[in-house]
Amino acid sequence: MDFALPALRTALVLLPLVIPIALWVAWSDMKVMKIPNKAVLAMAAVWPLVGWLAVPLNLWLWGFAIMAIVLLAGFVGNAAGLFGAGDAKFAAAMSPVFVGGDVRLILALYAACSLAAFAAHRGLKHVPAFRRATPDWKSWDSPKFPMGLALSGMVLFYLLAAFLPKG
Repeated sequence: MDFALPALRTALVLLPLVIPIALWVAWSDMKVMKIPNKAVLAMAAVWPLVGWLAVPLNLWLWGFAIMAIVLLAGFVGNAAGLFGAGDAKFAAAMSPVFVGGDVRLILALYAACSLAAFAAHRGLKHVPAFRRATPDWKSWDSPKFPMGLALSGMVLFYLLAAFLPKG
């Protein structure tokens, strides 16, 4: 089964802005178990500012609709206690990046990043060197999982997939 990868142009335009925001979100969520609203707003600003350079105009406009749909679904999921409000807001802010993408790839990437982030986080918390280097991280002892880690990985790996050889 072949997946349609994102366009190289999309990745080249979005990655320089998305990388630092995604790293900020992952770090913050692991350290304090919160995704800063400033990080969410920064990610949400990427689409209106440069998204129109990354994709055709019709897809750029659809990106806003996707953001609204994911935000609404996120509020419902948060109200049901499925995940945190920061996770819901960040998912909405990053969702336009996936406009026009292959839904199979996006869902597979979500599953893979969620499982990999969970396994890595839960495993590394038992490595003394990591614990000593990050003694103040709340996520190590929290029963909750810092989903910002998985969401950040998802958006980064999705855009980086544009650099994979086609074939």
